Amino acid sequence: MRERPHDGPLPAAYPVSGAPPRQPDGDRVPCPPRHPEGAPPTRRQYAYGLAVALAVLVLLLLGIFG
Repeated sequence: MRERPHDGPLPAAYPVSGAPPRQPDGDRVPCPPRHPEGAPPTRRQYAYGLAVALAVLVLLLLGIFG
């Protein structure tokens, strides 16, 4: 794709009717607040994670030494 040569400044921007006001230079765009962190994992979730990790480890060892 060929780029168009630079031929001067860009055209001026005009406000759009009904749009929110433009952000001043240097300001950040406002965003909604972050959600608080969820509840910590339960014992059941830890047990499931440990069971899956052990199953993966066993399958890996069987694949390597089997």
